[in-house]
Amino acid sequence: MKATLLNIILVYSYFVLFYFIAINFIYLLLLVIASKKLFYHKARRGLSFCRDKYCALIPDVAIIAPSFNEELTVVESVWALLQVEYPNLEVIVVNDGSKDRTMDVLREKFNLFPISYAAEQVLKTKRVQQVYASMLDERLIVIDKENGGKADALNVGLNYSRSRLFCGIDADTLIEKGALYRIVSPYLERDSKTVAVGGIVRVSNDCKIVKGEVTEVNLPENYLAATQVMEYIRAFLCGRMGWSELDALLIISGAFGLFERKAVMEAGGYRTDIVGEDMELVVRLHRIMRDKKKDYKMVFVPEPVCWTQVPDTLKILSKQRNRWQRGLIESVIYNFGMFFNPKYGSAGVLAMPYFVFFEILGPFVEISGYIVFVLCFLFNWINFGYFALFLAVSIVFGTLLSLYSLLLEEFTVKRYEKLADILRLFALAVLENFGYRQINSWWRFVAMFDFFFKKNRSWGEMARKSYG
Repeated sequence: MKATLLNIILVYSYFVLFYFIAINFIYLLLLVIASKKLFYHKARRGLSFCRDKYCALIPDVAIIAPSFNEELTVVESVWALLQVEYPNLEVIVVNDGSKDRTMDVLREKFNLFPISYAAEQVLKTKRVQQVYASMLDERLIVIDKENGGKADALNVGLNYSRSRLFCGIDADTLIEKGALYRIVSPYLERDSKTVAVGGIVRVSNDCKIVKGEVTEVNLPENYLAATQVMEYIRAFLCGRMGWSELDALLIISGAFGLFERKAVMEAGGYRTDIVGEDMELVVRLHRIMRDKKKDYKMVFVPEPVCWTQVPDTLKILSKQRNRWQRGLIESVIYNFGMFFNPKYGSAGVLAMPYFVFFEILGPFVEISGYIVFVLCFLFNWINFGYFALFLAVSIVFGTLLSLYSLLLEEFTVKRYEKLADILRLFALAVLENFGYRQINSWWRFVAMFDFFFKKNRSWGEMARKSYG
C-alpha cells in the first residue's frame, strides 16, 4: 500500500513537471508571436496619422461608463472622457443606483437637467428613473437607474446609444486623449470584418493626474500595486497580443474595449447573471459569429491606452482575483460547445483548451505540485537534481519570461521613463515569483471551490481613491 502511494506521488510529480514545462513553453511561444507584431506596431507609430482626413469616415463611438458609488473619482473620470479627442463621440454615464453622492456630484459639477430621451429597449434591463443632459457639454448623457450591476448598466447604455461602436469602460478609467483614434483603426482597414478591439490597460496608482489626464507616469510605491504593473505588461503584451495574432483572442478587458454595437445587441448584450460579463461576451461573440458563418475579426492593438486604479491591499486584491477566476469558469462553461471544436477555428481548438487546462485547472496543479515536490524532497523520494529542475522550470523560467516581457515593453511601447522605476520593474519580475505568484494561485484555487460549491457569488467591490 505504501509503495503504491509512493508510486502515485512520484508519477504525479512527473506530471506536474511536464505541466510546468508545457505552460512555460506556451508563454514563450506567445511572446515570440507577440514580439513580431509589437515591433510592427512600433514602426507604424512613427508614421503620421492625419485625423482630419478620416473625420468623414470614422464611425460614431459611444463611451459607456457604469458608475456605482464612485463619488470620489466620477468627476475626474467624466472630465477625462469629455477630453478624449474624437469627432463623433457620445459619453453615456450610467449611475447604477449608487448609495453615495455619485448622482448628486454629477448634477452639481456638470449642470445636469432632465430630458426625454428615446431608447431602443432591445435589451431588458432594470428600470431607468431619469435621463439627463449637460449644459456644459452636449455630448454627455447621464442615466439614473435602479441598481442591477455593471452588466445591466452597460445594457442600458447600449439601449440609449445611437452610435455604431461602443466602448464599455470602468468608472475610474482614464482614456488617453488620442486613444480612440488608435483603437478604432482596425475598423478603417479596407474590407474590415472587425467586431471587437481590445486596448492596453495600465496602472494609474501614484501617477500624476491633472484634469483627468495622466501627465506623469510613475510606478506605484505600494508593492502590490507595483507588482500588478508587471502582471499587466506581461498579460497584455504577451497574452493578448499573442492570442490576437492567432485569431483566438478570448479576453478583451472590461476596462477598455471597442465593440460593434449591433453585433453585441444581436448577441443579447451582456449577461447579468454572471460576474465575468466582459470575457463571456467575447467568447459568445466568437461562438455566434462562427455559428452564423460570418467572417469576422477580434483583435488587440497595443497603442491605445487607458489608465485604471488597481487594488493595493491583499483583501481587495483577493476579491478581485477570486471574481476574475469565477468569471473565467463561467465563460468557459456557458460556451463549452467550443471546446476542441474545429467549427470555431483557433478560438475553439487552441484558446479554449488552453484556458481550461492552464487557467482553470492551473491553480490546482500548481498548489498541489508545490506540496508534492516539497514532500518528496523532505522524505528523500526524489534527488536534489530533480527538485532543482522543478524549481528552475517553475520559478527561473517564469522569471525569464517576465524579464523578456519587460524588455519588449522597453523597446516598443515604453511608458516608464525613470531609471528607478525601470530598475524596480526588473526587480519585481524576479520577486513576484516568491510569494506573490503563489498567493495568487491560492486565491484562484479558492475561487474554484467558491464557484463549484456556490459559496461566493458576489461581484466584489473595488475601493476607489480620489484622483485629486
